[in-house]
Amino acid sequence: MGFDVTALRVFTDSEGNFGNPLGIVDASTVEVSWHQRIAAQLGYSKTVFIDLPSAGATTARARIYTPVTELPFAGHPTVGASWWVRNRGTPIRTLQVPAGIVQVSYDDDATAISARSEWAPEFAVHDLESLDDLAAADPADFTDDVAHYLWTWVDEAAGSLRARFFAANLGVAEDEAAGSAAVRMTDYLSRDLTIVQGNGSVIQTRWNPQGWVRVAGRVVDDGVTHFV
Repeated sequence: MGFDVTALRVFTDSEGNFGNPLGIVDASTVEVSWHQRIAAQLGYSKTVFIDLPSAGATTARARIYTPVTELPFAGHPTVGASWWVRNRGTPIRTLQVPAGIVQVSYDDDATAISARSEWAPEFAVHDLESLDDLAAADPADFTDDVAHYLWTWVDEAAGSLRARFFAANLGVAEDEAAGSAAVRMTDYLSRDLTIVQGNGSVIQTRWNPQGWVRVAGRVVDDGVTHFV
């Protein structure tokens, strides 16, 4: 069985730096029974397997895996998958994942998805007093039975915050840029946000009082590796 994996970085800054690594696989090239094993071997925080849109269609299907489990929804894989199919010449309007139908849009150099906050995995929220407290946090000090979202305001009036996300329960010690967590936080705070997470990844969100959250970011292609 041979298959290609495209490595993307999702939610980079404006210079193409940082971003959360993501593995993209054409689902037609591997058996479903291999999905979890491949995700574990690749070691990305998420790997997504995509059923490409048929000719003339504007929707695609995707399944999302961490190194240890499948997720019904996740943010940076859906943004990355939507960017990837457009980069192949087949832009889409919707992406079907196990949680539901994700709305997709493209805006210049950003790719955006809209999802419901209840689709995102639950996590403990830790409101920290300062950037120094955030920087000093050690993933080893947090329990591994649930994910942990640590955050503090950079500019509350502007909706700018800094965050880190520890998800040992999902097989990810620290997630560089968690789009699903951004969805929940946007709904939790009920406002549009600019989130800088991890080492410097940038997530833009827009809150909708009807329960939808738009998450947007830039994507960089780091190339294709063939596996046999």
